[in-house]
Amino acid sequence: MAKLVSKVYGDALFETALEKDRVDVLYEEVCSLIPILEGNPELMALLNNPRVVKEEKVSIINQVFSGRVEEELKGFLTIVVEKDRQNDLLSIFEYFIQKVKEFKRIGAASVVSAVELSEEQKERLREKLLASTDYVMFEMDYQVDPALIGGMVIRIGDRVVDSSIRTRLYEMKKELQQLQMA
Repeated sequence: MAKLVSKVYGDALFETALEKDRVDVLYEEVCSLIPILEGNPELMALLNNPRVVKEEKVSIINQVFSGRVEEELKGFLTIVVEKDRQNDLLSIFEYFIQKVKEFKRIGAASVVSAVELSEEQKERLREKLLASTDYVMFEMDYQVDPALIGGMVIRIGDRVVDSSIRTRLYEMKKELQQLQMA
């Protein structure tokens, strides 16, 4: 249910941003707003408090965000509160951010290697990923896992390319076990 709420409201915010030609502005504001909401549990507790009437919550939204965020975003926050969906606000914003990245063709890649990659290796890898995908930009996350022995594992969305020696050894082991059984 929460995914559906995030999708419906996130899509609505994205469509508004497209219609008003404010995708970049709203994207930046939403990205800035997430840590503020996460860092103020009192505000979220107040907005989620069932004893506080909706009119008062809307008034709080107006007091806190007037002049600080775009009118479209303030209006969106007001609608979310009026529809009693403020508890889903962070997941709505996360969905919106992903939708904007998809629209702008910005990919996210997670790279796990056996050893630390040099800046030159990272740049070559980024260029190869750009050349082999439809993305125009990548947000790269690099990690080191010596257990891979060698090679690397690259994840982009739900796609995984595993060229690690650990995986190759495991596959060879499975093949040898199959041969012994035959």
